[in-house]
Amino acid sequence: MTKDDMAMVAMEIVAYAGDARTKYLEAMDAMGDEDFSKAEALIKEGDDLILDAHNQQTELITKEAAGEQLDIGFLTVHAQDHLMTAMLLSDMDKRFLKILKKKAGK
Repeated sequence: MTKDDMAMVAMEIVAYAGDARTKYLEAMDAMGDEDFSKAEALIKEGDDLILDAHNQQTELITKEAAGEQLDIGFLTVHAQDHLMTAMLLSDMDKRFLKILKKKAGK
């Protein structure tokens, strides 16, 4: 995989993870308005985007596991950081949703 290919995959991960992060933050806003069905839909959209990012990440892991030498640079590390941050936000959203629904009696 060329350096340009690695940069493209990293940028795709950043884009998917960034879009997912936006969905998760919108879900928190919906939770604040007690619009739990909207929050659930936004979390689902975010999770679908995370899956796309994770698939790109898995492609890199698979290539490296097969013995391909990958040029891992700062952009790839940055992409991983975005992905993990978005995944953490997903986990937090799901916990907050559960707590807020319980508090609202729903």
